Amino acid sequence: ALLESHERHRVTTKICCLPVAHQNVHRFSPGRTFPTVDPRTGEVIARVAEGDAEDIDRAVAAARRAFDEGPWPRMTAYERCRVLLRFADLMERHNDEIAALESWDGGKPLEQSAGGEVPMAARCMRYYAGWADKIHGMVVPADGPHHVQVLREPIGVAGQIIPWNFPLLMFAWKVGPALACGNAVVLKTAEQTPLSALYVASLLHEAGLPDGVLNVVPGFGPTAGAALCSHMGVDKLAFTGSTGTGKIILELAARSNLKPVTLELGGKSPFIVMDDADVDQAVELAHRALFFNQGQCCCAGSRTFVHESVYDEFVEKSKARAQRRVVGDPFKKGVEQGPQIDGQQFKKILGYVKSGVDSGATLVTGGERVGSRGFYIQPTVFADVEDEMKIAQEEIFGPIQSILKFREVGEVVRRANATQYGLAAGVFTRSLDTANAVARALRVGTVWVNCYDVFDAAIPFGGYKMSGVGREKGAYSLGNYLQTKAVVAPLRDPAWL
Repeated sequence: ALLESHERHRVTTKICCLPVAHQNVHRFSPGRTFPTVDPRTGEVIARVAEGDAEDIDRAVAAARRAFDEGPWPRMTAYERCRVLLRFADLMERHNDEIAALESWDGGKPLEQSAGGEVPMAARCMRYYAGWADKIHGMVVPADGPHHVQVLREPIGVAGQIIPWNFPLLMFAWKVGPALACGNAVVLKTAEQTPLSALYVASLLHEAGLPDGVLNVVPGFGPTAGAALCSHMGVDKLAFTGSTGTGKIILELAARSNLKPVTLELGGKSPFIVMDDADVDQAVELAHRALFFNQGQCCCAGSRTFVHESVYDEFVEKSKARAQRRVVGDPFKKGVEQGPQIDGQQFKKILGYVKSGVDSGATLVTGGERVGSRGFYIQPTVFADVEDEMKIAQEEIFGPIQSILKFREVGEVVRRANATQYGLAAGVFTRSLDTANAVARALRVGTVWVNCYDVFDAAIPFGGYKMSGVGREKGAYSLGNYLQTKAVVAPLRDPAWL
């Protein structure tokens, strides 16, 4: 029923009624809105109230009141746990609505949203709910008669900026640990995909989150985003997006109050197929590693390195698999690939196709627009790609597979590491020794061996080099939202030290 036009109108109306910061008494500054667009058609889904610096000020003030004076950090950890568990239950109850919004606003297949991303977001919230009452400090011995406590305290007001490619999952990855630690949050959505975050934020309110603890502000980077990053009332920043924007955020944080920043940024991840690989399995895995989510994935396996002994076979089978990939309306059953996010990204990707052809790579298949409406692009495969080519150096964020040839293990490790990025990698081999050796040699945050894109709430995620700072998910992300305090007091005639 969610696919019918009147049902889609109903969902949109509910979203558009949400305030800028859903748990605060204020509303958007009047009159300013921006369109969110259906990438299937280029038509406007709805107009969303546009937050700016003034709205960020209001949201930060509300978050500060909630943290300094409100009940959230003063609740027992178990009570916070229960709120997050109720939220996860509500997400599952509203799975269809959330998934429809995620696919409608972002163009990803509904089967992916409903069967994967909503359940994963709920699982992530349950994971951090479980951590809420397990965060604790310690008592440490000193070299003398002193009682020393080490406390773990919530950091305060966390500013968070999420991307357009996985808005729901990034909401969970960031909001989950921040709330579990007892913080308040001001979250800016990507201007391309504000709808799902606004919707689930209302569910968090329904789950019992106190007023002002979570504040969601749709808006643009140069206005709302810059104001959040520069705000003197924000104690910590977390951002997922491009490396270029990450640099700007670090600079704004340093120029304001030197707030700590965690960054999950771009990638140009190698997918390495060894000579002992099962070629059919490797082709399918490499295909998914690149084309998942229309290629709009920071850890996409966008440099496919294939051993020369199986290279030609691999290229031919990759061509056939790309030609079988079903491109179309993401709301239709069986569709594997929907449209790109917007016209700007659409043009950028086609520009990379031209660059690949002009630089001498072999266009094996694809490279054209699909249809005359919306932002659909054919699954594209290039062979004979060289390391210095633009398509092998830059993050494309689209359905373009670049297949490179290698001869020796040491050679491919060196070439795989010869990039500014270091987010992820894949290694496909039957040899445990080779897998272990290569995994340790690759300078990346995640190495998938004979698998790819395996995400779990407990597995840390982040990059080396210009792919970011810090880690998301798992126990590792909790430290992003905690301060460590030492409390030292003298002991008078202690029975023991």
